[in-house]
Amino acid sequence: MRVLAIDIETRPALVYTWSLWQPTIGIDQIVDQGGMMSCGYKWFGKSRVKFLSDHHTGHEQMVRRLWGLLDEADVVVHFNGRRFDVPHIQREFVELGLNPPSPFKQMDLLETVRHEFRFLSNKLANVSKQLGLEGKVEHEGFMLWRRCMDGDELAWARMRRYNIRDVLLLEEAYLVLRPWIRSHPSHAAFTGRNVCPKCGSARIEGRGLATLTTGRYQRLHCLECGAWSRSTQRIEKTAVVQIAS
Repeated sequence: MRVLAIDIETRPALVYTWSLWQPTIGIDQIVDQGGMMSCGYKWFGKSRVKFLSDHHTGHEQMVRRLWGLLDEADVVVHFNGRRFDVPHIQREFVELGLNPPSPFKQMDLLETVRHEFRFLSNKLANVSKQLGLEGKVEHEGFMLWRRCMDGDELAWARMRRYNIRDVLLLEEAYLVLRPWIRSHPSHAAFTGRNVCPKCGSARIEGRGLATLTTGRYQRLHCLECGAWSRSTQRIEKTAVVQIAS
């Protein structure tokens, strides 16, 4: 199973406005609609995070290379990527006249954080700190983006470190959150072997029975990642009790 972690950074839109307080901006006031300015990515199982950007790669080449990555991936891991990263990326694809890449599954860690836990803030910076991870690269805020858009070499060097660290942090958070992810794509389905569906480990043991309406199944516990699953082979049918009205 080819799993790709991605994180993108975008430049803001540039518009004319008469007010700083709740401005109403029309389409004809848009100077630049903004877009993707950089992308960090890493294949799970590989050691290096790679970086693409307007400054280092050129915009069109960055978009085309990202299309190839998504076309190759079976699963894409991100944080809020279902609502942010992937729609931004797909907008870049269609504007460049590209067709959709081959279908891939998405694992959005923000969805797991929201559904399974109650952190005071669901931002990756806070969640990673609460999980005991190193955290994000500190920077000066919006001025980093402004300086990058002005072509500042030092700013781009920091943006590169920031984007790369976010991808590494994404992978670290995924490894902690993996047992909690609902509807995780199954390693067993890809390998055809009796392994943990979430991490692919063969170190699984039977721990009781899972009882469903279709029958009883062996419940399985992974000794590597701690995830729970069940066998697909039914042990026995579930007894159905008829209740008279």
